[in-house]
Amino acid sequence: MSATQVPFLDLASQIAPLREEIDAALRRVLDSGWFVLGPELEAFERELAERFGARTAVGVANGTEALQLALEALGVGPGDEVITTPLTAAFTALAIVRAGARPVFADVDPRTLNLDPTAAERAITLRTRALLPVHLYGHPANLDPLREIARRHGLVLIEDGCQAHGAKYRGRAIGATGAVALSFYPTKNLGALGDGGALLLDDDEAAARVRELRNGGQRARYEHLRLGMNSRLDELQAAVLRVKLRRLESWVERRRALAEIYREELASCGLDLPEEASYARAAWHLFVVRHPRRDALAAALKVRGVETLVHYPVPVHRQPAFAVVVPPETRFPVAELAASSVLSLPLYPEMSDARVRFVAGVVREAVAAIG
Repeated sequence: MSATQVPFLDLASQIAPLREEIDAALRRVLDSGWFVLGPELEAFERELAERFGARTAVGVANGTEALQLALEALGVGPGDEVITTPLTAAFTALAIVRAGARPVFADVDPRTLNLDPTAAERAITLRTRALLPVHLYGHPANLDPLREIARRHGLVLIEDGCQAHGAKYRGRAIGATGAVALSFYPTKNLGALGDGGALLLDDDEAAARVRELRNGGQRARYEHLRLGMNSRLDELQAAVLRVKLRRLESWVERRRALAEIYREELASCGLDLPEEASYARAAWHLFVVRHPRRDALAAALKVRGVETLVHYPVPVHRQPAFAVVVPPETRFPVAELAASSVLSLPLYPEMSDARVRFVAGVVREAVAAIG
């Protein structure tokens, strides 16, 4: 096996066995002549809610706007502060800003790299309105203490589940309760053929507000009751997602099996390996290892033909776009150390056991080579 045959991700290999079903789904939409807010979206919302055990689902244009709409629908806006993690895609904090609020960061747990509940509680001020944990890399945040903090301080809890399709917290699917934003960006565990997103909600009134907000604030056609936006999951994407949703559980189980092979093969080789917390069933959207010489390790793997990525090299509080809301002296040492050491290895359901073991062997060789 040549090392040059190991890309970080291969989306074409996922589509190939589904091609006939996807083609039929697309033809169904094309033949219907209905492309926005139609029967495919309604069916997908029902099926998505049922699969995740949620009360309701609302399809929107992308994961960022799912978060923004959740914040707005739950009463978060100008003058409010929202506590979140600095170790995430910047889009999480961008959604807070776009809702009119101010992101406030708190450091992360050193093992899971998710928002540390103790640090989050210390960051609460009189302006704090919401907590927004991220289920990073597909590993659930520790929700029970966050829920208790939210209850005690009268805060809204909104979850960024954009990487957590198929993850579970204490036996229940992420999305079964509360307000949880999902992204269907093509690389996600459940990915569309473009952008897409949804909100899973257990509050009918909030869901009704989101349905209005996503459609320009309209309750009925040309009756704009709210200052909404244009954020609708289209019929073509909904039809494709219906096909792929039926495979989500088997894909997550495959990810979990491959992650276990990595963990077995890479034990005691000098890497800090990801673990599942006792409360978690991780969805393994990403398999992220840590090494103090991360960049050297990535370069050594590239030379050997194994493609890797870094999620995320710059914490959000260090991004230039957020300099106006984060004092320059702000430090989050756990998140900053993680950002300098994390490296994502190839992991997707279509990988064979042999290929994962091959990659692991190359990783062991590269770790030994860089010292």
